[in-house]
Amino acid sequence: MRAAGAARRDRHALSVSAATILTHRTDLEPAITRRGRGGLTDRALLAGEEVAAGTVGGVEGARLVDEIGFAFGWIAPEPRFMQRASHAVAADGRVWVIDPVADESALGRARELGDLAGVVQLLDRHRRDCRAVAEQLGVPHYELPEQPPAGAPFEVLPLLRRRWWHEVALWFPEERTLVCADAVGTAQYYRAPGERLGVSPLLRLTPPRRLLAVEPDHVLVGHGEGIHEDAAAALREAVTLARRRTPSWARAGLRAHGPFARRPR
Repeated sequence: MRAAGAARRDRHALSVSAATILTHRTDLEPAITRRGRGGLTDRALLAGEEVAAGTVGGVEGARLVDEIGFAFGWIAPEPRFMQRASHAVAADGRVWVIDPVADESALGRARELGDLAGVVQLLDRHRRDCRAVAEQLGVPHYELPEQPPAGAPFEVLPLLRRRWWHEVALWFPEERTLVCADAVGTAQYYRAPGERLGVSPLLRLTPPRRLLAVEPDHVLVGHGEGIHEDAAAALREAVTLARRRTPSWARAGLRAHGPFARRPR
């Protein structure tokens, strides 16, 4: 009886936590803080509105992260809880900008890494500023590539191809660096207690085991700061234990985001 009650509570916590995260993601993923009121928004891209070549609205106050010599990232200030991260990775003298939210300072720094080669979009709903940044930088926009561009120094790892979720990851073998969009992340709502890296809340019951094909020294993610110490172990643990840790993740999410969670005054 006790076990059955605990199982019911875990299922309830999971459903509440997943619903909370899903609501946040569908409401807030397209919302971006811009400089002034004339900046391009993801909603405009979703609506198919034209973008003037060479113009990017941009954010202010992006935080630099994942500084590892050949790469760096920046996290947009809003929505704060989502920790939306973009990256620039240099390999073979060329720079690839991945899932960018436009930030003038970060894009200027990306130019300093080497010759700009392209903007790569890893997730169907990560339109962000990908197209506008590619136009601004004068490089191709590779949207969900099935194969790497000719001569590219990375491999494309297909992760999900569903009607409502299409995602790929990039593997830079020489740099032993994995770049993901949403499949794994380090933002608080991804992680169960004790986890450094977590599988997406919506994939915990069906974790993307394709990621276990690589053993990275660095994992760069679309939500949160990357992992740079024992990254292969953190990735393996996140994927293989995702289902088992779902109840503890759900209970932690319910405490943090549920109806009785403490709100800042």
